[in-house]
Parts: sequence; C-alpha cells; structure tokens
Amino acid sequence: MSAIIELRSITKSFGPVDVLKGVDFTAHEGRVTALVGDNGAGKSTLIKGLAGVQPYDGGEVLFEGNPVTLHHPRDAARLGIEVVYQDLALCDNLDIVQNMFLGREELAGGTFDEGRMEAEAARALQTLSVKTVKSLRQKVASLSGGQRQTVAIARSVVKKAKVVILDEPTAALGVAQTAQVLDLVRRLADSGVAVIIISHNLQDVFAVADDISVLYLGTMTARLEASQTSRDDVVGYITGTKRMTGVDA
Repeated sequence: MSAIIELRSITKSFGPVDVLKGVDFTAHEGRVTALVGDNGAGKSTLIKGLAGVQPYDGGEVLFEGNPVTLHHPRDAARLGIEVVYQDLALCDNLDIVQNMFLGREELAGGTFDEGRMEAEAARALQTLSVKTVKSLRQKVASLSGGQRQTVAIARSVVKKAKVVILDEPTAALGVAQTAQVLDLVRRLADSGVAVIIISHNLQDVFAVADDISVLYLGTMTARLEASQTSRDDVVGYITGTKRMTGVDA
C-alpha cells in the first residue's frame, strides 16, 4: 500500500541537541497511525515539522509520492494536512458553524454566506455520523469536552483534509466522551482520511489504531501493525528495552 505521507531520514536539532535523528515515518489513507513515545522522544517535533511550524533540518518529505517542502503552515494546509492540537484552538464566544469556518468564511455578495456555511457544517457532521450536537448555532462555551473535540475534528472535514493529525485527542475526557471521540476517529479514517494520532494512552491506541510507530530518543525504534503486537511489546519499545532490527538503525 502506497503511503500518502512518507518521511525519510528526517533530522532536527535545537542548538547542540539532536531531537530527530534520521527518522522514517509513513501514514496511509484510510488508516489510523498512532505515534507513541515517552516525553522527550521527539513526537511533537516530528508533527510540528509535518504541520510546517518547525521545518525539518534534513531528510525528505513525500506527499502522495511526490517530494514537497513544508516551510510554513500554509504549505501543509495547501496539501490537505490539518492538525488538531490539544488546546483545539476554538473560540468559546463563537458558535459551531463560526468555529468550523473561522479564517476561511464563505462569502456571497461581499458578506458571509451563513446558509452555505451552515449546510457544509451539517454535512461534515453527518459524514462523521455525529449525533451528540443539538444545534449548529450552540456557542462552543456550552459544549462538553468531547463535543469540542468533535467540532475540531469536523473542521478538518470541512477543509477537505487528506491527513488529520490529532494531538492527545482524549486527554482530560471521561470514559463515555473518550469512547465517542475514538469512534469519531475511526469513522474519519473509514472515510478515506489518513489519521495520525499522538497519545500516551495505550488503551486508546489499541482501541483505534491500525499502525503504531514508536519514537525513542529521536529515533524510530519500531513500526508495527496494531493487530500483530501487544501492549507489553509497545511499552518495551517506548522504554528502550526492546528494539526492532532494521528500523532507523
């Protein structure tokens, strides 16, 4: 299966500290790839490079098989790469539709086309089979944590993202809300989007991921199919007590 995103020998340093040391990474359409590792492993740096926030120092980035440069968030957005950060970047004083189109409002005759935006927002939520939102005109301040995460993910559907990166999407959520968000992540991948999820919660990872990539001190120590590995094995790769031969060696 060809990868929609392929990173080859990626490096990134901050002064004398080498944060990424020749990392290879892939993500595929219609699959959820979990990126896991301990604090300081390099997960955030790898993702910020993909988002164009902190360009890589070296290596090659391929998108749909073609070499690309990601020097600015606009570069990532043009390709269809969207990131849902842990803080979600939602405005509490705006409603769901306004948040989903913030910064890219649809215009008609020089004014906001509210009807079109509302219809597209409703279509995005319908695509993801979202049933927990009562009204598209609810203020985000009135939403639960799980509903906020839903709005942030649906925003990427409105933007017609090909790759969605989720940074700790279930952090601080209760059991029921976590289940709702993980179900939403699965439906997003089933719609053909490549989903990359960063998580410290291995229970969530095994509940939703197809593939697991493990970073350890700036190197990709394992790339695994979730169905062919175990929690104990992944913990071993995260802590450095296990290592796959031929992976970023």
